[in-house]
Amino acid sequence: MARGGRRREPKFDEEADDGALRAERRPPARARRAPETDEPDEFEDDDSDEPAQSKPRRRPGSMIGALFYWGLTLSIWGMIGGGALAVYYGSQLPPIDQLAVPKRPPNIAIMGADGELLANRGDTGGAAIRISDLPPYLPKAFIAIEDRRFYSHWGVDPQGIGRALLRNVSGRGGMQGGSTLTQQLAKNLFLTQERTLSRKIQEAILALWLEHKYSKDQILELYLNRVYFGSGAYGVEAASQRYFGHSARTATLSESAVLAGLMKAPSKLAPDRNPEGATERAAQVVTAMTQEGHISEAMAKSALAHPARAMKEQAGGSINYAADYVMDMLDDTIGAIDEDIVVTTTIDGRLQTIAEGALKEELDKKGPKYNVSQGAVVSIDPNGAIRALVGGRDYSESQFNRAVSARRQPGSAFKPFVYLAGLEHGLTPDSVREDGPLNIKGWTPENYSHEYFGPVTLTKALALSLNTVAVRVGMEVGPKTVAKIAHRLGIQSDLQPNASIALGTSEVTPLELVTAFAPFANGGVGVQPHIITRVRTAAGKTLYQRKGSTFGRVIEPQYVAMMNTMMQETLLTGTARKAELPGWQAAGKTGTSQDFRDAWFIGYTSRLVTGVWLGNDDSSPTRKASGGNLPVEIWSRYMSIALKGAPVAGLPTGSWRSEAEEIVAKPLDDLIGIFTGQDKPAPQARPQKRAATPPPESHAQEQPSPESRDETATIAPPQSPRGRRAAREPDDLTPPEDIPDAGPPPTPRGRRPATREKNIIEQLFGGG
Repeated sequence: MARGGRRREPKFDEEADDGALRAERRPPARARRAPETDEPDEFEDDDSDEPAQSKPRRRPGSMIGALFYWGLTLSIWGMIGGGALAVYYGSQLPPIDQLAVPKRPPNIAIMGADGELLANRGDTGGAAIRISDLPPYLPKAFIAIEDRRFYSHWGVDPQGIGRALLRNVSGRGGMQGGSTLTQQLAKNLFLTQERTLSRKIQEAILALWLEHKYSKDQILELYLNRVYFGSGAYGVEAASQRYFGHSARTATLSESAVLAGLMKAPSKLAPDRNPEGATERAAQVVTAMTQEGHISEAMAKSALAHPARAMKEQAGGSINYAADYVMDMLDDTIGAIDEDIVVTTTIDGRLQTIAEGALKEELDKKGPKYNVSQGAVVSIDPNGAIRALVGGRDYSESQFNRAVSARRQPGSAFKPFVYLAGLEHGLTPDSVREDGPLNIKGWTPENYSHEYFGPVTLTKALALSLNTVAVRVGMEVGPKTVAKIAHRLGIQSDLQPNASIALGTSEVTPLELVTAFAPFANGGVGVQPHIITRVRTAAGKTLYQRKGSTFGRVIEPQYVAMMNTMMQETLLTGTARKAELPGWQAAGKTGTSQDFRDAWFIGYTSRLVTGVWLGNDDSSPTRKASGGNLPVEIWSRYMSIALKGAPVAGLPTGSWRSEAEEIVAKPLDDLIGIFTGQDKPAPQARPQKRAATPPPESHAQEQPSPESRDETATIAPPQSPRGRRAAREPDDLTPPEDIPDAGPPPTPRGRRPATREKNIIEQLFGGG
């Protein structure tokens, strides 16, 4: 618009004063609408004399600038977005000022009496270990294969992440992952194993916090003690014990390489399951260690030439029965456990192995023949310390501990308590009782062989396990008295005080029965069976120390001597004649329950008291497995090896001798007394004269041998005193329960009027 409000029209035939373009200089309409490019406009008039007045063209560098600009812009927004995600997922974590490394689940290291590790218990499977206690190449193996830049990054390694991404895109394999050791530790300490973006972000945040909170060596130590190595082992110490049978402190280079290689796939590369895969992976670890300069070429060649081999798991692992029992006892000993502890036990690893082998090999060899599938062995010293505890044939097949938890009928193995009651009520081993038919309110117990021997001494009756004599003695003293004496010596289970208690119809466990025999071996002192001697923390602080304690005297010395004299005859002329223990004075008692369901032998020397039980978990009958065959054989095999090299010592026999021995020995004692000034010489152990060889097993079914005569009583109609056969034995042995207890014991020289004692002449020359 011109000044004064007049409109000025453009002119196309002359130059415009204001520099307006002439019509001919304007680009065509099509050219004006075309987008700007760096290329010449195809519609531009090349014949024009004047230069075009279009927008300036972009130079080649402008594209790089644009890329830089947009790249920077995207980076900034990416950082903002990443920061927002970090803030969001970080808010899901506990506040940093409240964050703390969770306590490692406590480990219980169970040690043998000699200080050797027997087993570990706890969620980790092994104790924690300091990095300074490890060989230097072991932690370096993990760094070489898992995180080469461990000592240079701040918890997250961008280079490592980049390599992992490139490897995934290209499809090429590699030896390192994208996560650092610190990230792996953060995952194990605080997070789940899920693979999500949120978990990876939280893992990175926690890794940065760990790096800020702890030194590199502290992080590495935490890592080595927390990561999973397969087979229930958490931490390098547990893994070394599990796979190689020794501490990580003594791990070789090749073993260290195997352990480090497990991080890729603990279950898949376990050396006991996949030795080839574990060896191949270990070779990669050794190569990486060489490349990083952690080991020399010579060390690498040696490790590759001698790859590590995982140890073979011990057959059955019977030590686990003992370890389980330790854990049961530990709660009552120290209560709750909140830190690593070391438990020293009474278990002798050598004896444990011997007992396990004797039981398993005997059952493997003869178990099918006798239809016996299970067994237990308990061995204690005369002070009650448990030296071996085998609770079953194979721990891997059954973890039920029959040695301490299975209650079974002991059969005739219970009779020593009956005869001890008789001795305490005035009888002696030379006392005579009638072996003949017996009827107690309709209950008619009889011997396994269905034959009777007439008047016999208590020594012979116990050695041959004559049921009628045991019942007679039990009725003389009273069933309640028998139960009280058994409890006094160490039986913990409830006992039914009826007439059949004399034949072992009340159930007991192997451990308590063996414990109750210990006073016979130690001179009459009641003991507590124990397996824990000391408990301390990993740092060495003592939490518990066992002090010697007993129940005091439970048997008077003269009765100990009498019982040992009687039970020696079981091995010399009685039901345990198969027992072989050359050079040792030994005693014991066999036992077999109704229908051959349970077979027992409890035998002892002055060094060890050992019991063997055999049977089936469902209480089904065996094929005539009695206390005198398989249990005696297992006991002999174990004891002969266990006592090898131990100083020989006799059993406590005191000053008691039979009447016949007194007649023979008195003139000699008087003669010795003249020269020594003593009334009589010190007591001597009775010589171990063995009886004639028992009939071979092939004839055992035709004519019952003495070792089979300890079968529990059966019910039969009355017979003549010399009756030989009776009806087939039924299952129910329990007599009427309303049997009164015996009165006060008679004077030591008192005799029951119902039976007549043999005089000295009859003892020496028979008759009567």
